[in-house]
Amino acid sequence: MLFNPINAYAKDMKIFVADTAVFINRYRRDATFVTVPSVIEELKSRESSIEGLLAIESGAKVEQPNPEAIAEIHRMARNTRDIEELSKTDIEILAKAFEYKDNAILLTDDYAMQNVALLLGIEVKPVTQKKIKDRIIWEKRCTGCRRKFDSGDECPVCGSPLKKTRKRKV
Repeated sequence: MLFNPINAYAKDMKIFVADTAVFINRYRRDATFVTVPSVIEELKSRESSIEGLLAIESGAKVEQPNPEAIAEIHRMARNTRDIEELSKTDIEILAKAFEYKDNAILLTDDYAMQNVALLLGIEVKPVTQKKIKDRIIWEKRCTGCRRKFDSGDECPVCGSPLKKTRKRKV
């Protein structure tokens, strides 16, 4: 059973789960956010650090993601083949959004994160980029022999580079 943090918030209230781009781009200063500690650690520039501190002073919550939610994100990201594109921070943010699933709005420009989130039923809003149009399952195709693989960077058959291609839309 996953930890249900909704008890701390009103059941109908939307919770904005913030990726690093929210603070870098000074997005929605009027909203209250939930984020993870690794996002705060990623705020390197003076301006983004100040934005993170201002958000925390204004009520933003910094919470560790639940290990069970992290495991679910790993499972789904392996299924979609987005796992190679996601950083530790990306997985933690997705896990936090998954914990708040029915009330969460994930704020991110990262397309791999959007793909995984949408397939998990999490609402997504981009910060500065366009939202993805399709939910996609990826595969790797050899640029030499054209064989298909689930993962890797080099073809185990001929040694040519593997290129990420769309397997199918969901």
